[in-house]
Amino acid sequence: MTPQRNEPRDQRPAHVSRRSLLALGGALPVLAVASPAAAQTTVTVEPNVVQQTIQGFGGMNHTVWISDLTAAQRDTAFGNGAGQLGFTILRIPVHEDRANWSREVATAQRAVALGAKVIASPWNPPTSMTESFSGGKRLRYDQYGAYATHLNDFNTFMRNNGVNLYAISVQNEPDYAHEWTAWTAAEIVRFLKENSGAIGTKIIAPESFQYRKALSDPILNDPQALANMDILGAHLYGTQNADFPYPLFQQKGGGKELWMTEVYHPNSSDSADLWPNALDVGEHLHRALVYGRFQAYIWWYIRRGYGPMREDGQISKRGANMAHFSKFVRPGYQRITATANPQSNLYITGFKSGSKVVVVAVNKGTSSVSQRFAITGSAAPSVSWWLTDASRTLAQQSNIGLSGGAYTAQLPARSITTFVTN
Repeated sequence: MTPQRNEPRDQRPAHVSRRSLLALGGALPVLAVASPAAAQTTVTVEPNVVQQTIQGFGGMNHTVWISDLTAAQRDTAFGNGAGQLGFTILRIPVHEDRANWSREVATAQRAVALGAKVIASPWNPPTSMTESFSGGKRLRYDQYGAYATHLNDFNTFMRNNGVNLYAISVQNEPDYAHEWTAWTAAEIVRFLKENSGAIGTKIIAPESFQYRKALSDPILNDPQALANMDILGAHLYGTQNADFPYPLFQQKGGGKELWMTEVYHPNSSDSADLWPNALDVGEHLHRALVYGRFQAYIWWYIRRGYGPMREDGQISKRGANMAHFSKFVRPGYQRITATANPQSNLYITGFKSGSKVVVVAVNKGTSSVSQRFAITGSAAPSVSWWLTDASRTLAQQSNIGLSGGAYTAQLPARSITTFVTN
């Protein structure tokens, strides 16, 4: 994300059009529907077939580019009561100017108090550490050690203020650098091998703006660099559905985490309450978790007209789509196998924690769907469920009875539903 895309006055710079051009060139997500199973196919949910452990859902706070969250908005973002998003991850910037570090403390402290993890990403090193080159701005090669110290100093500063960073990134979007610092894959590998060990928290890399594997493949293929990277971070701006899977990570990334650390979807121009367009967020989450196998999903600005929280501090319809996951799928839950696309325009994602099973269903179709769900091995008597559609937001519905672990639910047209069986 660019500094200009902070939109303090909702204005965009000329160079931002590069991402707009991606849409014209077909590189923005074309939400092609996977070949559906036959109509009325039962959704089989298999708690014993675990796919990945979920670390959480969240968003970004950047107090230099837009105003900080208020005290009430912090609770709306990271609390899990009625009218709250239930976020469990906060992403903050590592400002190049240390004088700005304290600006990020208050929201981070409250997020931690409410149980969230905090991660941090830098856009630039201090100016004294950089130089100009033909591709823009880069970290001077004789300043790698000093830069590692800079990042560790931020980690120490936050810890001394009651915030233990879960992880810190080497660089935000090194492959989409206009007004911030560019890195090649080789430079990231070198930093990981020679300098990242001086940083006293987990390391995120490479945070490609479009999940470009050419930036992360060299890390996975270098045993020493891979050993020093804890989280492979990626952004999903314009990433094709076909590029969500990452076989090389599945092959070589054992013991590493896979996080989607920034996106807004499908755009930043529409109101976050535009319906049914907001359901694109629910489908995107489904695809990121099921096909991308990401363990975390982090939005750009938490509070914005196109974001999960409106400027008035209330949850938007896009935010409700996120909350159908974040409020019910908590850190440590596991994604489990479930029939992903039982009918056209219907997307299913399953999770578990102990005996609790959570199923999120996104119905983008124009008709109501009667859908049967069968949970392998479940003896639960009933299922609780919550619904968001054009007129309702996270509205709890009457429980549905189970028989032999199976139940049938009526999914309204253009809706997202979360089912919880315990």
